[in-house]
Amino acid sequence: MRHPLEFIPLNLRKPFFYIFLALTLLTFGVFGVLDRPLRTSAAPNGIVSFELARTADASQTMLGSWDENARLFAAYGLGFDYLFMPVYALALALGLLLAGYEKPKAYHTLTAWMGWTPFAASGFDAVENYALWQILIGNPSAALPQAAAFCATVKFVLLTAGTVLAVAGWVIPRASK
Repeated sequence: MRHPLEFIPLNLRKPFFYIFLALTLLTFGVFGVLDRPLRTSAAPNGIVSFELARTADASQTMLGSWDENARLFAAYGLGFDYLFMPVYALALALGLLLAGYEKPKAYHTLTAWMGWTPFAASGFDAVENYALWQILIGNPSAALPQAAAFCATVKFVLLTAGTVLAVAGWVIPRASK
């Protein structure tokens, strides 16, 4: 299987990676600011608590703990996250591309396969955000918190696995020629 970004010339891979990594880190800072008003006793982890609520009762309890200002921050954060999805997907996919370059065949193949997962994670993130938006605007469906929690869990697993694999590339020796 080919990595989805293999078409990028070798001399541009690191610069693109650093650009998207910097944008990802910058965006985490923005989300940190947006998340502060969402941290309550009902939602100790802010938006992540809301993402993983799983039940209508838990999500409604969290919404009830947020004032109007906090709800606006949540709405803005959900919208802003759609812009963030391609940024983190490209950063991680490029990290995996770089990690697998000139590595043993098995590791190279694994990083090529995993290069697709950040884009899948962003798809799950988009569905999760839609479900959370529906909850935020008052849709009472019990399926929405379950869908959001499922999508958030898959997203976190894919992103964590990809990050671990990319970081492992620093210690995996190059393939002998």
